[in-house]
Amino acid sequence: MTGNAARVQAIQQITNRTPIKCEPPIKLEEAWATNVFDLSKMQASLPKAVFKSIKNTITSGEKLDPSVADAVATAMRDWAMSKGALYYAHVFYPMTNLTAEKHDGFVSVQSDGKVISEFSGKVLVQGEPDGSSFPNGGIRDTFEARGYTAWDVTSPAYIMETENGSTLCIPTVFVSWTGEALDKKVPLLRSIDAMNKAAQKVLKLLGHTEIARVNSSCGAEQEYFLVDSNFAHQRPDLLLAGRTLFGKSPAKGQEFDDHYFGAIPERVQIFMQDVEAQLYKLGIPAKTRHNEVAPGQFEIAPVFEAANVASDHQQLIMTTLKTTAKKHGFMCLLHEKPFAGINGSGKHVNWSVGNATQGNLLDPGDSPHDNAQFLVFCGAVIRGVHKFGPLMRAVIANASNDHRLGANEAPPAIMSVYLGSQLEEVFEQIKNGTVSESKKKGVMDLGVAVLPELTKDAGDRNRTSPFAFTGNRFEFRAVGSSQSVSGPLVALNTILADSLGWIGDRLESELAKGLEISEAILTVLKEIMNDHGSVIFGGNGYSEEWHREAVQERGLRNLPTTADALPVLKEDEVVALFDQLKVLTPIELESRFEVYAEQYIKSIEVEAKLVMNMAKTMVYPAAVEYLSKLSGTITALVNLGISLEKKSAETVSSLTNGLMAATEKLSAAFEKEDFASTEEHMHYCASTIRPLMDEVRSYADLLENELPDSFWPLPTYQEMLFIK
Repeated sequence: MTGNAARVQAIQQITNRTPIKCEPPIKLEEAWATNVFDLSKMQASLPKAVFKSIKNTITSGEKLDPSVADAVATAMRDWAMSKGALYYAHVFYPMTNLTAEKHDGFVSVQSDGKVISEFSGKVLVQGEPDGSSFPNGGIRDTFEARGYTAWDVTSPAYIMETENGSTLCIPTVFVSWTGEALDKKVPLLRSIDAMNKAAQKVLKLLGHTEIARVNSSCGAEQEYFLVDSNFAHQRPDLLLAGRTLFGKSPAKGQEFDDHYFGAIPERVQIFMQDVEAQLYKLGIPAKTRHNEVAPGQFEIAPVFEAANVASDHQQLIMTTLKTTAKKHGFMCLLHEKPFAGINGSGKHVNWSVGNATQGNLLDPGDSPHDNAQFLVFCGAVIRGVHKFGPLMRAVIANASNDHRLGANEAPPAIMSVYLGSQLEEVFEQIKNGTVSESKKKGVMDLGVAVLPELTKDAGDRNRTSPFAFTGNRFEFRAVGSSQSVSGPLVALNTILADSLGWIGDRLESELAKGLEISEAILTVLKEIMNDHGSVIFGGNGYSEEWHREAVQERGLRNLPTTADALPVLKEDEVVALFDQLKVLTPIELESRFEVYAEQYIKSIEVEAKLVMNMAKTMVYPAAVEYLSKLSGTITALVNLGISLEKKSAETVSSLTNGLMAATEKLSAAFEKEDFASTEEHMHYCASTIRPLMDEVRSYADLLENELPDSFWPLPTYQEMLFIK
């Protein structure tokens, strides 16, 4: 079957597709967390003393009592088997941005040949996967294969249902035999501990006596594309790279702004409802769904949760989106830039800090100028972003996110803080030595009697800022759609812990001089504004003027590519930050640089090989076939005495030659292997390989514009984005 015939058949299959029957909406209260071994199920199945011990570990961060493990394991096994699970898995999060799991059965064979179900506390608490087969940055070699998983009691176990059965999944951490963290979860838990310790000290200095454990919270807005699988399976680039490497823009894209918040297509809404039903069973509070800006692009967002649980749930959301999409005949694309010429996908990480006694520590209240607690914690964030903005850029760096950052669809690669006009004025007053007032919320009269008056916020929103305050939290808008939220959360928690530690020491120093606490706070915050206020910016982050001002006048760093950003992880100040706060050792941090650098290089190499292969085996043959037919037609007409302009044939010939010449240049550049360092190899990929890939693409896209539709072998942007 020719490429065009396959495309036509795909369109027919899509348009004649029998819709999946929409199941009646589930009753939320009945479905909620039915597949989660949460506190309520523990309380119902565990002895009181065991439940009390487990609850204290979960809510207060107390050390896990190993004596309770057997009782918990038995209750967990009985519950799981009542749900149809015969297997369990320690689920962990290696440095691949994906989940990993090995399934083991509850079955145990006795000496008489009979079998019983068995699941001990020892097995619950600890597992032993291969520590050398996952990305480790040189920490483990093939002959040093031992690694351990350990139960994370603070993230509840759950049942993962599939059409082929159910499995008890137990969230765990993953470490090497020598104790180094090989996963995403260990650094996150350590960063929360570091932040809690620093926050406790500051809150005591502010006069609080009863202080619950301080935790960060996260609500991640997940963007994604849906493409019909009939089209996607005909695109080698989508199958292997997750994005299109060729494709001309359709006549209509997102120019009319008519897709954002538009009516959700029926087939897509059925898919969304299926996803949500599964998430509710897993205790994941999916709250929002809507069309995004680009055609074929959508978003799902959950309610805020504790950072560690939110990170685990985010992985489950991505997994559920992809597996459910297959069921509905879609391919779910989580890549940051699957289509050129229209918006890519991000994952806005809404981050806040708080506890059970003082509440949200980033809530300014109605009078932020009088809210010393808020000003201190907000000031700590300002200082942290200014000192470690390059680190924030590094933790969201990968080959796919480079396509978004700095374009007029996503925040720039320069890290700045947007506070809004109200808070900017307050901190400007602090810088000037006094703070007396803050702008109040207003009321908006719409001029129509039957319409209600609207409460007008004291400040606007800035969608061009990479890190914006949005009422009671900060929104880290530069995170990529395919990324784990763990890395950004680790960075934010750690830089906050560092700043709170510094503020605590400075407050103690000022109080020792005899200052009142209010005077000490003003002194410290004024110092922060003088030294770090240049990171605050409320203008257009997309503008060239801001890029010049940020770098030349404010001294902020612009790290446009992953090759520029990842080496930040090796800088002395960053190494010391993680080491001193006991979040990552120098060895663990070095391993992460090596892993992420290798992933960056390999991602671009895979794409380069795809570009060369598709150009030679799909685009070039189509162009030659058309050129042959066109030339034959022109010759035949000339022989009949009919003149026909030859410009079209000359254009196709020129573009075809250009395509192959560009492909050969890319092929020659791809052969280079002698690099002095990993950094040099990354920069070569960014500055040489990628531009050559773009050159090949430019010829292919121009050829798509010249060839008749019947000759083009690949599903087009118009088909993939608009036929659902």
